[in-house]
Amino acid sequence: MRSVPERDAACAIAHAATVVGDWWSLLLIRETARGHHRFDALQEELGISRKVLTERLAHLVETGVLEKVPYQDRPVRHEYRLTESGRGLLPVLLSMQDWADRWVFGDGSLSGTADAAGAEARRVAGLAGERLPRLELPGHQDGVPVDPVTGGAATVLFCYPATGTPGPLPDGWSGIPGSIGCTLENRLFRDAYEDFRSAGAEVRGVSTQRPDEQRVFAVEEGIPFTLLSDVDLRLAAALRLPTFRAGQLLRLKRAVLVVDRDRVVRHTRFPVTDIPAAVDEALTEVRRLAAED
Repeated sequence: MRSVPERDAACAIAHAATVVGDWWSLLLIRETARGHHRFDALQEELGISRKVLTERLAHLVETGVLEKVPYQDRPVRHEYRLTESGRGLLPVLLSMQDWADRWVFGDGSLSGTADAAGAEARRVAGLAGERLPRLELPGHQDGVPVDPVTGGAATVLFCYPATGTPGPLPDGWSGIPGSIGCTLENRLFRDAYEDFRSAGAEVRGVSTQRPDEQRVFAVEEGIPFTLLSDVDLRLAAALRLPTFRAGQLLRLKRAVLVVDRDRVVRHTRFPVTDIPAAVDEALTEVRRLAAED
């Protein structure tokens, strides 16, 4: 572990850099958030040498970012999982991703949507066939964490930036492309909810708003399905979902995912520029999955 110079002894940024200020360390945190926990899986995902991987994993365990959890007795083998300290780094990773999407892949403009041919759209499209790792997010009813994926034939996860109720929304919100339409989207999924249920699917709305904020909106709008709070960005990190920053908070860009009972993403739509069409498309997809099931 690199030591901090005396002149930076009180600098928290310098100390944080000694823990995660390394290409491989950051990518290992990314991959464990995505659900890759075993040595061979991490090596395959990253194309890293066994020596370097061993060193970086040992460093992250030593600094309390990862913990070793046994999954086999004879011989003893371990998985590497994020600790509470490690999960506290997920907003850092998402802020880096958001910065690169805007300033490296983009032209620097603030947007709640994206180019259909851009890096963000390719990343979401690449989720098809990927398995959502096990995680839990607080639900709006009581804040108790629940699995985003239900036991039905399919689960529709629709991500949205923020609803205006209870508000207030950040200054200039309506001027951010793609930010408007969250209430409409919830209403359209609400109105089609029984059709989704009849097809054996469940619907979940996801935003980075707090559960208590989502609860006010759900009661006012009569939302029959669960709204999940990704306030800690666990789902966003697991799937590398596109975000944008407004009002000093990262907001999910609008996206629709259909996940089967085995947690495999079977359908994605991003960017969502036609909300009614996205709802209809999701319903068509869950009916197809139900027929397969």
